[in-house]
Amino acid sequence: MKILILKPSSLGDVIQALPVLRLLKLHFPQSEIFWWIESGLAPLLERDPDLAGIIRFNRRRWAEPRNWAQLCRDVLWARRQDFDWVIDLQCLARSAIFAWLANGKLTIGLDETREGARGFYDIAVSRLSWETHAVDWYLAVLAELKVPIHWNFEWIPLSTEAMASVRRRWPIEGRWILLQPGARWLNKRWPVESFAELVRRLSGGENGVRFAVLGGQEDRSLGAVITQAAPNKCLDLTGQLTLPEMIEWIRLSELVVTNDTGPMHAAAALRKPVVGLFGPTEPHRTGPYGQLNSVLQLKLACTPCLSPHCRNLQPLECLQTLPVSLVVERVERLLVRG
Repeated sequence: MKILILKPSSLGDVIQALPVLRLLKLHFPQSEIFWWIESGLAPLLERDPDLAGIIRFNRRRWAEPRNWAQLCRDVLWARRQDFDWVIDLQCLARSAIFAWLANGKLTIGLDETREGARGFYDIAVSRLSWETHAVDWYLAVLAELKVPIHWNFEWIPLSTEAMASVRRRWPIEGRWILLQPGARWLNKRWPVESFAELVRRLSGGENGVRFAVLGGQEDRSLGAVITQAAPNKCLDLTGQLTLPEMIEWIRLSELVVTNDTGPMHAAAALRKPVVGLFGPTEPHRTGPYGQLNSVLQLKLACTPCLSPHCRNLQPLECLQTLPVSLVVERVERLLVRG
């Protein structure tokens, strides 16, 4: 059995799709499974024990004729593999076209109206309801293929190399709360000043917690603001972690306070307590899987708008007015429970 999974982006979406890989490999232990993924996210899967290989995809290159030769080579390689199943979990035009060109014996994808992707599939799997979580929708593809669905697997296996790097580079002993202040949409960000105030309030007690700020290079200014709130108890990791190192930092943490973004899904996959801060998006569809009761979201007339651009008369009201005290209360409750 040879299988190709297409889920190139984003980080959170790829993590939410990993149970499909795990269950396929458990059901077909001799299978060879490949994954089509954005080049920037490839480190997440490079050493995955359930994959026979990955195909790196660079979205920007598709628009440049000088790169079409490589795209043709990728398609020809995929066709030579003679895949039994091609599973498109991205359901956009580019992934659907690649899935169709791969010419597997069966092509299956999600019944999504965007970009007409479903027209390229032999089977299109509908979302059970508007609020069906993304993870459950992906797993519905396996149900269609008669692959048993259960949770007897490790969602994200330990990377011993990344863990060793984390332990070598940072003092990880103790109780760590991880903070994720960034997000791709600006209107998915709880104010950085609120994160800083959260640190000030939580660092004054005797709970023994320390704080580490996650994020990329673009989040360095956010990390600086937060760490200034309690310099002796904060570690600014923005722009310093590889993707596997970030995963292992989350594995070592006690709790994660995060906007709706990729690291939130990593924390949920690792079964770490999550306080998810939601504004314009719908947690039932894309919240921390299995922990929707830990999501904080103000119920305004406009939420969830599902838009990357705020059009409210009071800009960014859904997150700007989310009280720090509410987040402190939720964090303290989870710390006691842990």
